[in-house]
Amino acid sequence: MKNGLITLEYVNTVIKRRNRNIHKGDCGRILLIAGSLGMAGAAVLCGRGALRSGAGLVQIAALEEIFPIIQVGVPEATCVSRESLNLDKPRYDAIGAGPGLGEESKNGNLIGKILQNYEGTFVLDADGLNQIALNHMQSDLRKSLCKVIITPHTGEAARLLGIDIAEAKAMDRGELSSCLVEKTNAVVVLKGEGTIVATPEGNSYTNTTGNPGMATGGAGDVLTGIITSLSGQGLLPEDAAKAGVYLHGLAGDLGAHHFGEFGLIAGDIAEMTALAIKKTLG
Repeated sequence: MKNGLITLEYVNTVIKRRNRNIHKGDCGRILLIAGSLGMAGAAVLCGRGALRSGAGLVQIAALEEIFPIIQVGVPEATCVSRESLNLDKPRYDAIGAGPGLGEESKNGNLIGKILQNYEGTFVLDADGLNQIALNHMQSDLRKSLCKVIITPHTGEAARLLGIDIAEAKAMDRGELSSCLVEKTNAVVVLKGEGTIVATPEGNSYTNTTGNPGMATGGAGDVLTGIITSLSGQGLLPEDAAKAGVYLHGLAGDLGAHHFGEFGLIAGDIAEMTALAIKKTLG
């Protein structure tokens, strides 16, 4: 087992400069299942995070009623109705689901379908995780064909484990992340101060970037977009998770330097992700 820190030196081993002859199809075709009435902004932030971290093609599966909001908020992405979503295996290099998704049962059915049929990397956050807990689908994560990454905060972790939030908060964060790995067999990104990435192989890594200004609505949606994007670009799940949290935190640090911690918002983090990658490449 390994325990360590997620550092710039590590990120430089997995984030590389691009070849001059690369095209958008080489940079990851990803699907984001996000947004609902009143929560369209979550889909926008997730899409921006994905694009600012290098995804070549981003498609957002959403309700048709919120298409106009998404296409204005992130015009570089395309939209597809969740009702008519085609999950052909070669179509997407990675899938992310959960930001602003809502708790309708049909969303749980869609997540179950992906777990049963998709063979790429599947990133689950927010309402995607709540659907897993609500429908007792933790065993589906363990049996899935997907390479699963989950990104819970402490409350979502408690729901996945079937324990009280107070009990989860009282646990050592390393122990909490280990329990989640045991329950789900997924790469776990336990968000919070010193975000932890824990793996099914028993390894655990603590992030070294980020600041209190990132405690703002939508920051996790951006992270989901970044990790899904890096997965779609070919990084292994552990590397996508570790590099994703580092770049997300660095983007937050760059944003806080410019706006201050009090004024930092999730949209700033999404935009600063591009500068974070530029900074890591030197």
